Amino acid sequence: MGGGAWWSYRPEDLLMFSPRVYARLFELHNQALWPAQLLALALGGMALVVLLRPGPRGTRLVAMLLAVAWAFVAWAFLWQRYAPIHWGIAYVIPLFGLQALLLVALGSLGGGLRLPGHWSVRRGLALGLFAYALALHPLTALATGRGLSGAEVIGLTPDPLAMATLGLAAAAEPARRAWLLLLIPVLWCLLSWLTLDTLGDRRAWLPLLAVIVALAARLWPRAPSPG
Repeated sequence: MGGGAWWSYRPEDLLMFSPRVYARLFELHNQALWPAQLLALALGGMALVVLLRPGPRGTRLVAMLLAVAWAFVAWAFLWQRYAPIHWGIAYVIPLFGLQALLLVALGSLGGGLRLPGHWSVRRGLALGLFAYALALHPLTALATGRGLSGAEVIGLTPDPLAMATLGLAAAAEPARRAWLLLLIPVLWCLLSWLTLDTLGDRRAWLPLLAVIVALAARLWPRAPSPG
């Protein structure tokens, strides 16, 4: 009998590209979109300011911006660049579209989402996760020798987008909506962790850590309201 049983395959047997090909995805993506990175970072910075001083209208705005980003990344990165070299990504793209719809629906309908305005451990972890995705994650490309030409920018690539969404959902109320918004970003981060680890990328632990931080924040006991 030719071939082996399905359980005999290792993760690296399912990848059809090398670390260099994977890195090249981001370089080509950034070249094609420049200077959209500047707009994405500016909008991300605006969203972070809103999260620092949350209100109903601002929270809806952040949810809408993230929804647009999930739809854009699904088309521009996953469909146009990643799917041609990874057959499994075709099954992930609909989930990105679903996440965009969830952000629109849960972020605006029936009262939308609420973010705490007072300090708490949960809020601190959530804001830290969003700030990392915005400002620090793009710089991790330097650690792998890619240079900034291969940086992963929020709103344009999936990892920092998923991490930023984890940050929003980690602090948001009501809890049932927040957990729905967490699910797909968690699944993506776990997939990214497995992919990067298989490729031998030293940053593989980052998406896994983002999941741990988000779940820790979500499960942290709710702080009592002041007064």
